[in-house]
This record gives sequence, structure tokens and C-alpha cells, in this order.
Amino acid sequence: MIFIGADHGGYKLKEKIKDFLNELEYEYKDLGNLNFDKEDDYPDYAFKVAEAVAKGNNKGILLCRSAGGVIVAANKVKGVSAIAVSDVKSAKHAREHNNANVIGISGDWTNEETTKEIVKVFLETEFTNEERHARRIKKIKEYENV
Repeated sequence: MIFIGADHGGYKLKEKIKDFLNELEYEYKDLGNLNFDKEDDYPDYAFKVAEAVAKGNNKGILLCRSAGGVIVAANKVKGVSAIAVSDVKSAKHAREHNNANVIGISGDWTNEETTKEIVKVFLETEFTNEERHARRIKKIKEYENV
């Protein structure tokens, strides 16, 4: 399952992602904001998406103005590895090397076409499971569980 969420800074782009996910026939759930609200707060949606992702083998897509805020918030949830991505290369790297299960996309600095490319690569790329990457992720998980 793919969980998506955005505050006002990413709301319009989130709606475009939903259309794109429908085109690709991916199952997703929008965890908000469900209406444009210029006074909303990104942690509310980042926590909802991150908690849903952490409950299973799920992926999440978050948006805010810069992508930075939602990533900081999402990474507070145990079991989440969230990375802000800006292009296809960074999205692919996030999956292959870091096994990221959540990505953040900037609603201000990322256009619709690039966003579609990012989403597609994020959803279709697998973790390489190379020893060096697996070792590093294991260290992070061990620290997280202290």
C-alpha cells in the first residue's frame, strides 16, 4: 500500500500524484490534508503517513513546501527511513542504497513531470541488498532500537 500526505505547500502536487497513481493502477490511501488549508501543519500528515508505513511493508510519499519538514517529522517514527528527493537519480538512490520507505517531494521546487518520474522510480526500484548497504542500515536499526 502507498500512503500519501501533504500540507498546503504540497497539496496541489499531491492531487496530481493521486491521478498518476490511478493511471499506473497503484493502490494508495490519501491521509491528508484532504482539502487545501493554508493554515495546516505538515507534521500532522507526516506522522500519519509514517505511522501507516511503519505498520507493514508499505511506502509513503509526503509533500510540503521544501520536503524538509515532512522528512524531519517522518523520521521520528520508528521503522521509517524517509529521504527528501529532488530528481530520479536521488529517488533511485534512496531505494537502492538506503532502502527508504518514505520520500519527500518539494511542492515549491518540483514540477509535475519530474514528480511523476520520481514517484515511478521510487515505487519500482528495489533495495540492492548489497552487503555494505545492508550493514549500514542494520547499524541504523540497531541504534533506533536502543
